Amino acid sequence: MLTLEAKQTVIQDHRLHERDTGSPEVQIAVLTTRILELTEHLRSNKKDHAARRGLLKMVGRRAALLKYLTRTDRKRYQGIIGRLGLRK
Repeated sequence: MLTLEAKQTVIQDHRLHERDTGSPEVQIAVLTTRILELTEHLRSNKKDHAARRGLLKMVGRRAALLKYLTRTDRKRYQGIIGRLGLRK
């Protein structure tokens, strides 16, 4: 589970302006941290299928947000995948 302090630091690192909490960059960054934590959980709890389903839903949501950024602003897309290290 993502703590409030960790979520706030992720938001502060990726926001576009002072009061930004819902831009695609922030949403992608928060989802990425949640995905990484859930991946670690599933490594030790291989039979937790409910968590696996939640992970797949989060990955799909992040992919949709990345696809939206690709369509709207290619530079912002390149910036966020570079900062988060999502693509090789």
